Amino acid sequence: MAKLFGTDGPRGIAVTDLTCELAMQTGRAAAMVLAKKGGGKTKILIGKDTRLSSDALEAAVCAGICSVGADAELLGIVPTPAVAHLIGTLGADGGIMISGSHNGAEFNGIKIFSSKGHKLMEDAEDEIEHLVLYAPEEIKFCSHEDVGRVIHCQNAADEYISHIMEIIPHDLSGLKVALDCANGCAAYTAEKLFTALGAEVLVIADKPDGHNINKDCGSTHVHHLMEYVVENGCDCGLAFDGDADRCIAVDEQGLMIDGDRLIAIFAKSMKERGTLDSDAAVVTPMSCLGLRKYAAANDINLISSGAGIRYVLERMLEGGYKLGGEPNGHIIFLDDAGTGDGQLAGARLLSIMKHSGKKLSELAGDMPAYPQVKLNVKIPAHYKEIWKNEKTVTDLIEEYENELGSEGRILVRESGKEPIVRIMTEGNDFGRINDMAVEIAQRIKESCAFRA
Repeated sequence: MAKLFGTDGPRGIAVTDLTCELAMQTGRAAAMVLAKKGGGKTKILIGKDTRLSSDALEAAVCAGICSVGADAELLGIVPTPAVAHLIGTLGADGGIMISGSHNGAEFNGIKIFSSKGHKLMEDAEDEIEHLVLYAPEEIKFCSHEDVGRVIHCQNAADEYISHIMEIIPHDLSGLKVALDCANGCAAYTAEKLFTALGAEVLVIADKPDGHNINKDCGSTHVHHLMEYVVENGCDCGLAFDGDADRCIAVDEQGLMIDGDRLIAIFAKSMKERGTLDSDAAVVTPMSCLGLRKYAAANDINLISSGAGIRYVLERMLEGGYKLGGEPNGHIIFLDDAGTGDGQLAGARLLSIMKHSGKKLSELAGDMPAYPQVKLNVKIPAHYKEIWKNEKTVTDLIEEYENELGSEGRILVRESGKEPIVRIMTEGNDFGRINDMAVEIAQRIKESCAFRA
């Protein structure tokens, strides 16, 4: 069965894989699925990032929405969490973000949000996929006075900035912060936001030209920010991705603070203030052993979800948990946002630093570090799911897991997007866990060859 949605909406090389025709059909189907249940005019918000292709895909999605009788309100270039927030503020029935997230400029994607500002659940995705891929004839077009209108929102970015400022309780004066805007959406909001919060702000990668989004910058390329923080004597650096729903930090010594360490800092702070419901945070299988040890030592419960921020959100909604996230810097504060918000996470981090009087290295240093090894093994498409039942593979994994015991971890899983098996080993002895990862990879390759 063909799939339109991956873990975060349709994605691909813009205009060739993710075509304007597909974007238009997705807009139509999304508007129908998100339509007001009691009748009345449906309104869908559309935001976009700074990629050159975002304008064309925005136009296509907009045309699709209007062709089935819904109104499309264009927000312009805004962070993904701004779309999620403004759905409620502007009384919309859903939202769409045109963004390839942390990927290069040649990629783009379509993220769809419900009327509550959350990523769509699987049943809604299935409805949209059905309409686009299998039953396009069920899409009902409108004409004449029933066609939807295009509305232009003039102050979407400012509304989002005001929202974050209402959440952050502390004046950030006295803190010097470097912001890496990834030449993406944060270039339109971050400097203004953190300056208004009182911080002294230095900015890099804030000149998007349609081609340079995430190029050697942002949350997936933090090395420039690490050097910049030290060279300029900053208290902290914050790196966002192209649509600013992720945040990776850098401490005053130039060391990277990933999403796991941020979750540790936020969980401890929230627990101390009595705002961490059930003393729990939701994490994925990719969260590291150090976070798990830290949580156990601080009586913080880690609740497991599937891999991917959508599954983190689903688990949070099911259990009423207020904090969740991934090592890549997607952090959700459910009381304040329905999706990951990099700038909110960065502002909360600075607020904790200001309130505690501690340097970021002190806050992050409480969590122990364990070496990790990550390998990818490409497998034939027809071998997907089969490797899991190969006894030679599973026996080896079990043997190594028993050897590591509680002082290490092995995670072997299949990619949801492509025929790749991802292997992660973690433990005290880098040489040993590296050998384990290599041996597991080789065993999977051998089993593939045997089955060919």
